[in-house]
Amino acid sequence: MQVEDLERRVTVVMPCGKYKGRLIADLPGHYLNWFAREGFPKGEIGHLLVLMQEMDHNGLKGLLDPLRKRG
Repeated sequence: MQVEDLERRVTVVMPCGKYKGRLIADLPGHYLNWFAREGFPKGEIGHLLVLMQEMDHNGLKGLLDPLRKRG
């Protein structure tokens, strides 16, 4: 995991779907878990969703709070 990946989660918004316009870091766990079951999209968004699902699953979302305050 790269620092840039962490920073992107608090700046990149979901481009489509039920949570369109919401920051990747703010997506609910059940939605991230749905992607884990059904398959993540290709490309950068998919990569960020995979990493966010791992953070959420392991209770690490709070690690993003300092990055939110920097922006």
